[in-house]
Amino acid sequence: MTHIERERLKLQHRLKKIRGQFEAIERVLGEDEKCADALMQLAAVRGGINSLMAEVLEDHIRLHLSDKEGKSVAPDLAEDLVELVRSYLK
Repeated sequence: MTHIERERLKLQHRLKKIRGQFEAIERVLGEDEKCADALMQLAAVRGGINSLMAEVLEDHIRLHLSDKEGKSVAPDLAEDLVELVRSYLK
């Protein structure tokens, strides 16, 4: 299995977790549970989506700041951008 395939599978696993969190929100809202329970589930979904977005952006930054051989053209810039993404999406 290549590195790219492992990354794709990891992202798909994250999506499945987020889907499960959405289903939990549906259950909480459908059963007239406490608002606090719904808010906790919504916060979990938001965190999961932010985490997924950060992962995709990091991969995109690293991929597009590389030459044809996969060597980073601007490694310091790439890492600075990755850190910016991580801090913004926390």
